[in-house]
Amino acid sequence: MWKDASRTPLSGGHRFTSLSDRLDRPDLNEMLRQPYPGCTPLHPPAYAEDPGRARPASFFGRMYGTSPAAVRAHLVKVNWFGQELPFSRVNGANLALEAVAHDLAARPELKRYLTPSAGTYLWRVVAGSERQSAHSWGVAIDLNTRYSDSWQWEGHQEFARGIGYRNRMPQAVVWAFERHGFVWGGRWYHHDTMHFEFRPELSFGRC
Repeated sequence: MWKDASRTPLSGGHRFTSLSDRLDRPDLNEMLRQPYPGCTPLHPPAYAEDPGRARPASFFGRMYGTSPAAVRAHLVKVNWFGQELPFSRVNGANLALEAVAHDLAARPELKRYLTPSAGTYLWRVVAGSERQSAHSWGVAIDLNTRYSDSWQWEGHQEFARGIGYRNRMPQAVVWAFERHGFVWGGRWYHHDTMHFEFRPELSFGRC
């Protein structure tokens, strides 16, 4: 239920025909179907284990903005170790990112993984798809690409069997984000280890 008393149904009434279809046309039930294992030890995910990749665009659009102009109206600057990064203030997302930066500032040995950031807000679709990226809503951050790994960089097809997993992001970095309501792309079978997005409906672990 939204503040104006309108409602978004948990089920969109769609019968999914494939794994890709679950990402192309997810409803709220699909978004919540896979529990996010926040604040647990890092491990290679099982096949098709992608908690957080399903994002109902209509839901997130209503929450954060349905157009670049609407999203930009909510963006504020967050100091990310000397970089001024735009991030949404809706739901306190910017405050959560600031809290992550505060926690990680106490661990200077981790800074090389954090900076330079590869970006936050950018209105776009996910590469190779028509799905809206979380970056479009100003609630995602990519860290230093030098220490990052992605399933797409190896040329795999989506949902192919045997996608190799590689991660160089320290657990301390991941847990700092997860403490403050972020999910990590390294928890996905389709791993994207530089990617974190503010998803407090999924990540609520205590690290």
